[in-house]
Amino acid sequence: MSKTTQTPSSSLPESWVRGTEFLGTQHAILGGAMSWLSEHRLVSAISEAGGFGVIASGNMPPELFRKEIQSTREMTDKPFGVNLISINPALSELVDVLLEEKVTHCVLAGGLPDPKTISQLKDAGVNVILFAPSLALAKRLVKRGADALIIEGSEAGGHVGPVSTSVLIQEILHHINDVPVFAAGGIANGRMVSGLVQMGAAGCQLGTRFVCAEECIAHENFKKAFIRAQSRDAVVTSQFDPTFPVIPVRALANKGTLQFNELQLKLIHQVKNEGMDRKEAFLELEKFWVGSLKKAAIDGDVDYGSVMAGQSVGMVKSIQSVKEIIQELVADI
Repeated sequence: MSKTTQTPSSSLPESWVRGTEFLGTQHAILGGAMSWLSEHRLVSAISEAGGFGVIASGNMPPELFRKEIQSTREMTDKPFGVNLISINPALSELVDVLLEEKVTHCVLAGGLPDPKTISQLKDAGVNVILFAPSLALAKRLVKRGADALIIEGSEAGGHVGPVSTSVLIQEILHHINDVPVFAAGGIANGRMVSGLVQMGAAGCQLGTRFVCAEECIAHENFKKAFIRAQSRDAVVTSQFDPTFPVIPVRALANKGTLQFNELQLKLIHQVKNEGMDRKEAFLELEKFWVGSLKKAAIDGDVDYGSVMAGQSVGMVKSIQSVKEIIQELVADI
């Protein structure tokens, strides 16, 4: 597909230029897809400021997803992409909407994508961006058709893997040359962006920093929680028994976290000592956080909702416009 690029300065790092040309943007800064928050207002603001906004489809029904794409286009004529969850039961329907709306870039997250889905997107000329949690998988994804990769470390907010950005960068970045590789997780300022680009990253993806953007629809309480927080407050879900696995999610510790831990310990006891069915216990545990991100991010209950945040939250100190945030992120490039 055609890309609207600006002629880069010869002084810009080669890897950064590769990232901007791939995205079709002035700056190789992607907005991380945050459920409930990465909607048309924030996405269009990021793209208008020279970055690359990404719509978080989450569990959107297809027609709402279509409306988000169309609403974003009404607010910007700059490039943007969409994020789809590979394990979403409605994935094929969302792909159909994406193709009908002629979106140029698709980020597939949440598990190893089906080769059929990748082929369908690529056959339609869509640029496919995939997450690489290890070098072996990165090479496999490139062979499977990835047009670009994102290395996201455990410092990120929300659902995370077990390995830090700094380690993944060393493991993967210098061994993948066929496609642009973007870095994510724990990134909050221009010096970090510049350092990663100097190491060969094609650009960076950020989520936490954009939560406190003026254009982000997050509740005032949610933004204030970010500004008050220190990096150590963003913790990964605790798991107390290896036979009772818990999905790792990084969020600010709060009263809801304590309740979840108490429930987990209670259910482990009931399964091991009182004959409770393990499947029943898992279902009860999984139900605990259902709807909790919206509860915090949109409704403002930051005591009992899930305040998903990356460890870079400790460097978020004020409400700023998206334009100001991006200008700071690219100041050292």
